[in-house]
Amino acid sequence: MKTFRRLPGFLRTLHRTRRRLPGPPRLLTHIVTFACNARCIMCDSWKMSAKGDLETGEIDSIFSQLPRMDAVRLTGGEPFVRKDFLEIAHLAQRHLSPFFLHVTTNGFLTDRIVRFCEERDKSIPLQLLVSVDGTKEKHNYVRGRESAWDSVMRTLAALAPRRKELRLTLGVNQTVVDADGAEEYRRLHSVLSELDGVHHHFVMAYDASATYNLEREKDVAPSEIGQFSTFGEFPREVLEDLVAQVERDLAELPPAMRLAKRYYLRGLAARLLGNGKAGIPNPKCVALHSHLRLYPEGSVPTCHFNSRTVGNLRRQSFREVWYGDKIEKQRDWVRRCPGCWAECEVLPNALYSGDLIKDPLRPRAMEHTGG
Repeated sequence: MKTFRRLPGFLRTLHRTRRRLPGPPRLLTHIVTFACNARCIMCDSWKMSAKGDLETGEIDSIFSQLPRMDAVRLTGGEPFVRKDFLEIAHLAQRHLSPFFLHVTTNGFLTDRIVRFCEERDKSIPLQLLVSVDGTKEKHNYVRGRESAWDSVMRTLAALAPRRKELRLTLGVNQTVVDADGAEEYRRLHSVLSELDGVHHHFVMAYDASATYNLEREKDVAPSEIGQFSTFGEFPREVLEDLVAQVERDLAELPPAMRLAKRYYLRGLAARLLGNGKAGIPNPKCVALHSHLRLYPEGSVPTCHFNSRTVGNLRRQSFREVWYGDKIEKQRDWVRRCPGCWAECEVLPNALYSGDLIKDPLRPRAMEHTGG
C-alpha cells in the first residue's frame, strides 16, 4: 500500500524530470563524514578533515524539514567511524520514511557494523553494500591496509547467515581500479559464492571526483556525451572479457537489481568499448531535482562531479536553499551537463527520468563491442 500511495508523486517526478522542472527531492545521499579508516589509492576522503561534521541534533533538525524520501543513502568516508551512526539512521527512518535504507561501508569495524544491524529499527529494510576490491593481496593494496581483507571477510561471514533475521540485503561492491583488478573479478566472485546470498557488484573507478577531492567548489564533470576516463589503464581485451563475465553473472541477481546493474554495465561498455555516441544511454540528470546530496558539515553540493554548493542546511532552512535564487544557477549547469557515468548518479537519473524502463529495448552490453 505504501508504494501505491506514493505512485502519483513518482509520476509527477517523471513529468518534472522530462521538462527539467525542479520539484521536491525523492532521494537523499548523506555523506555523514569524510573521515575514513582506509587509505584507498583512488580516493582522497581519508585526507580530508572531519572537523565540523553535523551533530545528531543538527541532523535531526535538518531531516525534520525534508519531504519523505523513496530512499536514503548514508555513506562516507566510512560512516561507521561515527559512534552516533545508529542514531543518524534512526533519524533518517523516523523523519523521511524511506522504502529502504542504503548504507555503504569498507567493513573494517566488524563489531560496530554487526551491532548496528542488530539494534537498528528493522521496520524498514537495509541494503548494506560492503567494499571489496579483489582477493586478499589486491584488496589490501587498494584499501591501503594489511588488515583490510581479514576485517571485511569477518564482517561478511558474521552477517551473511543472518540476512533474513536482520532484514538485510547484503552486497559486495568491487571497485576495479586497473587491469589486475579486472583479472581479480573472477577470483572474488568464486570466493563470494561460498557466502550465502551475498550479491557481487562491479563498478569501474573513474579518474577524478569532485566529492572526494581536497579542493572544494570544483567541477570535474565530463565535457562531452559518452566521455569516461578510467582511473587505471585497461587493454581492450581485458575490458571486453570483464564486461562479458559481469554480463553473465547478472543472471544471479534479483530482477530489479539485475535491471539496474545491467543498465550501468551497458552504459559503461558503450563508453569504453563502443564506436561513436549513437545509442549510448544518457538519462536526464536529476541532481538538485529529485536527488539531494548533503555534505558532512551541512552544505548542499551540485552533484558527485561538481562540488559547488548552493547553500548550507546548518545555517539555512531547507526551503530557503531548495527554492532560493542561488540554486537556479547550478540547476542550469545540470541541464547543460553532457552527462556522467558514476553509478551513484546514473541510477537515480535512470529511475526518475524513466530511462531505466526503456533500457531493455536497447542492445546488450557486448553488442557495443562488436563481440
